[in-house]
Amino acid sequence: MALRQIIEIDEERCSGCGDCTRGCPEGALRLIDGKARMVGENLCDGLGACVGSCPEGAIRIVEREAEPYEEAKVMEGMVRLGPKTLAAHLEHLAHHGQDVYVREALAWLEARGLPLPEEAEAIVAAVPPRFEACPGSAAKRFTPASARNSSPRPGLVDQGPAVAAADSPSSPSALSSWPIQLHLVNPRAPQFADADLLVAADCTAFSLGGFHARLLEGRSLVIACPKLDVVRDEGREIYQDKLATLLSKARSVTVAIMEVPCCSGLLKLVLEAREAATARPRVDAVVLGIDGEVKKESTY
Repeated sequence: MALRQIIEIDEERCSGCGDCTRGCPEGALRLIDGKARMVGENLCDGLGACVGSCPEGAIRIVEREAEPYEEAKVMEGMVRLGPKTLAAHLEHLAHHGQDVYVREALAWLEARGLPLPEEAEAIVAAVPPRFEACPGSAAKRFTPASARNSSPRPGLVDQGPAVAAADSPSSPSALSSWPIQLHLVNPRAPQFADADLLVAADCTAFSLGGFHARLLEGRSLVIACPKLDVVRDEGREIYQDKLATLLSKARSVTVAIMEVPCCSGLLKLVLEAREAATARPRVDAVVLGIDGEVKKESTY
């Protein structure tokens, strides 16, 4: 099992109305003994389509160890329910930016010689082609080693024992996904959905002792250098497009940069990307000195 987002049902608040079962495109929920129950963790994509359909507020999204979501299992049920239901499922995935799952669904249909519903053709056409690259840039999500330590994440300027321990050679990594370089990141990857996003300049992790405990813990990371990465206008546009997609999906955004003038360009890129995003999350900026001290904290 892996750490991922999945829904959780409060049985005390559940009235058994069944609205959530109709709001779950994957068929992961059923009414059993008058209560909504999840019939398979591998059927729940964790995107929360059912959350808004519950009039009692009995469903929420949590992050915990769970069986991985299996698109193939879901497709078996969708095909049995007919082309309109299948099209609605694909639209649901595409709406949430789950391009990987859409491509898995299409491969499942192709392998069985089944046609794509006409209602889904426009949806599928809008999904970008699969990104082909070296194996080292393949997207991965995993439980960080630091999850074994249940102590709360310290504040940015906390100089207490937790940070001192994080500076030790044996401190666990808080990295939870790969790749992290913005050039290689797929902004529609599952780890960025409703994530606490950290956009960090390349040098920050080398400057700030305890970077993992003080900034990275609990966040999904992308790194970039505005001076060396973005050398042409088209490169800037690629970064802005990726950042706009990331910000559209993020729950919170933190930008970590160095005090040197050129590094401020990364914060500017993020703020410009927010203007093009479909959501406008708050951006917390942390400026680090080359001596490893936090020089400034701002909110935009």
